[in-house]
Amino acid sequence: MPSPTIRPEIEAWLADFQLRLCQQLATADAGPATFLTDAWQREGGGGGRSKVLEHGRILEKGGVGFSAVWGEMSEAAARQLHMPDPHFYATGVSVVLHPRSPRVPIIHMNVRYFEAGNGEAWFGGGIDLTPIYVDENQARAFHAQLRAVCDRHNPAYYPKFTRWADDYFYLPHRQETRGVGGIFYDRLTVGQDGTAEELFAFMRDVAELFGPFFTGLMAANYALPYTEREEAWQSQRRARYAEFNLAFDRGTRFGLETGGRTESILMSLPPRTGWAYNPAPPAAGTPEANTLGWLRKGVDWLA
Repeated sequence: MPSPTIRPEIEAWLADFQLRLCQQLATADAGPATFLTDAWQREGGGGGRSKVLEHGRILEKGGVGFSAVWGEMSEAAARQLHMPDPHFYATGVSVVLHPRSPRVPIIHMNVRYFEAGNGEAWFGGGIDLTPIYVDENQARAFHAQLRAVCDRHNPAYYPKFTRWADDYFYLPHRQETRGVGGIFYDRLTVGQDGTAEELFAFMRDVAELFGPFFTGLMAANYALPYTEREEAWQSQRRARYAEFNLAFDRGTRFGLETGGRTESILMSLPPRTGWAYNPAPPAAGTPEANTLGWLRKGVDWLA
């Protein structure tokens, strides 16, 4: 059971982190668009603050959401989400960025803290990268930074959590990973996997990696040229992203099934996409075929 002070401390840190991250991203975008703030309340307990940037210079759409909610979910929802008790408290920050250029990857991060009514408490989260075109060097650099963060806390984390990301961010009907993976972890339980303070420190380090890494990618990639063909491929890959979020993402289900705010939950969807009927697979040897070749489980990016 966490100490009586850890819940407000975590909630305050996450609320502040959201604001700091939005400032980092707005500075990196350096366009006329700004993050608009939409504060909301949840019927049944709690609320949050959605910050959304649209039509930026580099970011076509970016959402950074903070929430702290509590109450009681339905028994069916509690069973589906493996909650030991339908009473809950949850706080977290969730980020999805959809860049304008197909040369800048989509990226997602979520860090969260849960308490169940029976006294159990746990942390979860992770970061994953979804390039429209896989750049092997950038994927390796991404995984190297994730491993460094994990190793500061537990050398077992990176190999375990990167496999978990492969399994979680996977479209079984396509037999494709969503991107080049990253780390994903759920239910790092207070008392079993570490103290509340230790697990909170890990969550903070994961979150703080996000801004510097991704703003560096924005700067390196946004000005690279691209063609209409590459925009068409971007539309296909964004469709795959939407398929995962709508069909498989547990955070989406949790938000919708506990009465969360629909607009905030679905802000992760891309601004423009399309589902062509049965598109032909890319020709062998093309950059598109090369990208598909990387979208599989078990790639050792640090080999």
